[in-house]
Amino acid sequence: MSGAAVHIEHLTVRYGDYKALDDLGLEIPEGSFVAIVGPNGAGKSTFLKVLLALTSVNSGVVRIFSKAPADVPAQWIGYVPQIKTMDRRFPALAIELVFTGLDRRWPWRTRIERQRALEALEQVGALHLADRSLGKLSGGELQRVCLARAIVRRPRLVMLDEPATGIDAVGEADMYHLLEAYQKESHATFLMITHDWHAATHHADLVLLLNGRQISFGPPQVALAEDNLRRAYGHIGHRHKLKFLLNSND
Repeated sequence: MSGAAVHIEHLTVRYGDYKALDDLGLEIPEGSFVAIVGPNGAGKSTFLKVLLALTSVNSGVVRIFSKAPADVPAQWIGYVPQIKTMDRRFPALAIELVFTGLDRRWPWRTRIERQRALEALEQVGALHLADRSLGKLSGGELQRVCLARAIVRRPRLVMLDEPATGIDAVGEADMYHLLEAYQKESHATFLMITHDWHAATHHADLVLLLNGRQISFGPPQVALAEDNLRRAYGHIGHRHKLKFLLNSND
């Protein structure tokens, strides 16, 4: 498992009689950018919850940097949730949300901790938002703040759950630019849930295509081949539209 950020063997997760994940097996190299793609209910969020030690497995082996998920030091992991699940009415400032990425606490901070939070905000182009309330942030601004929260401890593995949801096209392009710049600088491993095949094709090194079971895992052009997409999604529209989605350089 040398050089593996994530190592999975025969992973199966059930919720009662429902099998959310069935016999997954893959190895994610350190420093790679992986897109996790599949229809609704495919097990994408369950996969991240397993890695975050939020969901128990029924069988199989899961290792993150050679450790069981529950044994991974918290500072090794950064997580960016879907911003649509956040309550903007929460009475907090942007920098206070970033603080919670340090040790999950909210009270008064030291000068050193404040400096770390400000540096993280600056790294994602959001330093000017530090003292703005969450309720006054646009979708793209809130996404930057959430990313700052995820990277404030310089994690080795960053997980993102549909990070483009709720932001416009300009904000989405900015976000991917920030992700790629941070990964290049930090050499962190990124796992990103997305419904956007175009984003997966153009921004990921590897794609995991799921629908309860592992349909494919590999470079985007291989993992998102037409036969794999049909196995995952069933009918996916006209062939010329599919080719446009997978081959566009826009």
